[in-house]
Amino acid sequence: MTVTAGRKLGALVGVGLAGLLPGVTLGSGSEAFMSYMVAFIAVGLLTQVVYIGPSALVPGLPLLAFAAAGVVQDSLIWWLLSWVGPAGGFELRVDGFLAIVLAGLITRVAILGVSLLLGRPAAEED
Repeated sequence: MTVTAGRKLGALVGVGLAGLLPGVTLGSGSEAFMSYMVAFIAVGLLTQVVYIGPSALVPGLPLLAFAAAGVVQDSLIWWLLSWVGPAGGFELRVDGFLAIVLAGLITRVAILGVSLLLGRPAAEED
């Protein structure tokens, strides 16, 4: 599996896990599926367009800097979703700063975790 596919799968997992937070509401029934898809598309697309992460293996301190910048990026995406959800007629709501930051943290950890577990840099692929 490529690194890009690992990031997309990580975004899918991260949005699902972030949707379990008390301050994040994805709706109920079919509306929950639509809200989940809107959140996944936003996170998946924006993290691909503006990629924050190393292109090769890096030591611990730079990796922490990339991770922190990624959490900020994902938190900003969840903040955007907190505006877009109600305006777009979705039941997608993110209530409060803490929920936004935790959703960003969970999403970034999932993206990094799945990418590390499933993806290898292109230079190492057979």
